Amino acid sequence: MATLLLRLAAPLQSWGADSKFETRKTSREPTKSGVIGLLAAALGVRRDDVQTIQQLNALRFAVRVDQEGRLLMDYHTANNPTPEEVKKARQKGKKVTAPYVTKRYYLSDAVFVVGLESEDAQLLQRLENALHRPAYPLFLGRRSCPPTLPLCLGIRFEELLKTLEQEPLQLSVWRHKKISECRVVSDAQPGSDGAVPRRDLPVSFSPMHRQFGYRPVRETVVKKETNDFPLGETSHDPFAELR
Repeated sequence: MATLLLRLAAPLQSWGADSKFETRKTSREPTKSGVIGLLAAALGVRRDDVQTIQQLNALRFAVRVDQEGRLLMDYHTANNPTPEEVKKARQKGKKVTAPYVTKRYYLSDAVFVVGLESEDAQLLQRLENALHRPAYPLFLGRRSCPPTLPLCLGIRFEELLKTLEQEPLQLSVWRHKKISECRVVSDAQPGSDGAVPRRDLPVSFSPMHRQFGYRPVRETVVKKETNDFPLGETSHDPFAELR
């Protein structure tokens, strides 16, 4: 058994869940469909390659929330004509369309560790290689959200949840606490305690007909013990020259 670890961090992330029409929501943590899409982009897989997508769906998935992101909303307009364009359109007797307004939600300053478990170590190695040299640009949910490095933390030869429990926090030193609790959202067995269905299993990414199925997920909490990192005192004395 082996687990591939990813570090998903960026100024902005957006993991679409239940988004309709003008409102584009984001989940509180990366979705499995979004991460499968990232892996498919790294491999250079076609959007309608159902066979490869099903192979990636078979990976056991879990995400540890090292740092909860702050919800940010972008008020976005499209097709917003200038006053001169409106004037010209009216002079020509053309209809002036109202601007298209959308609300797009993002997670700001979030940090996640994603684990992908498989008995096929060669598949995980292939994915790791692809993430280091992706066929297509990688992004965290939307094209405007490129990831910060390191993206891939490597392969651990351990079970998924145990790996996430043992892996050090992926936070800046000054953010560490002596004891930190992290949410873990993972694949679960259907009908198991605490399992709830989530429409987050990609069937096809084809822009003509996107299809998603349901998967059972469960949320737990792990405690991470870290050292207390004092900021210390600066050696710079701004008043030294005045003495």
